[in-house]
Amino acid sequence: MLANRVITKSRARNLAILLALAALMALAYWLWPAFRDQLHRVVNIVGRADIEGLRQYLRSFGIWAPIVSALVMVLQAVLFPLPAFIVTVTNGLLFGAFWGTLLSWGSAMVGAAVCYAIARVLGRPAVERLVSKRALAAADRFFERYGNHSVLIARLVPVVSFDVVSYVAGVTSISFVGFFVATGIGQLPATIVYSILGQNLPSIANIGLFAFGAVAALLVLAFVVKKALEKRINERDASKVKQ
Repeated sequence: MLANRVITKSRARNLAILLALAALMALAYWLWPAFRDQLHRVVNIVGRADIEGLRQYLRSFGIWAPIVSALVMVLQAVLFPLPAFIVTVTNGLLFGAFWGTLLSWGSAMVGAAVCYAIARVLGRPAVERLVSKRALAAADRFFERYGNHSVLIARLVPVVSFDVVSYVAGVTSISFVGFFVATGIGQLPATIVYSILGQNLPSIANIGLFAFGAVAALLVLAFVVKKALEKRINERDASKVKQ
């Protein structure tokens, strides 16, 4: 009884914090024209997949560019259905493959964690409104098929939207630690590939061959891991049936 009361109080506190942050964002949007303009500009640039435009935008912030890039990554995860790989490629172009990978990987992890936490606090009905009933149904089938391996497989083989996976995981029995570790491992290969791709964008002569080879290698790796996990799941299911 006491444990349930503690959980209820904790959830109420988290909900209050989430609503307060949402209210602050809404107030900033409506009462701070500069913030609203910057938000619209970022959405427009990333929505057009304008890598050069995003690079110039981030460069305009000088030493604050990495922080702004991280905020863009988190915002696209939480608020907008925008392509995250555009931010990752741009980070590779602007900061180099190594630092671009660290920045993109770390900020994407923060965005995933925020989505997971929002889903945990608000519950399934709110998640359905956030990601759409159709996307949630598709994710449900995926999670039902792969169980605890769902997050890792979805990160390696993006058959379900990155952000949808984060939100849906928050309304499943998957623990935050399991979700966080699977996200970190699963998204790292693609982050490295996109960052290297970004760093090499100026080498126009070789970029087509490089991009094809990198993406092909990533797909092969994802396919091999997916098949290995599927085999493990099938063996586990078979052993349960025998028992």
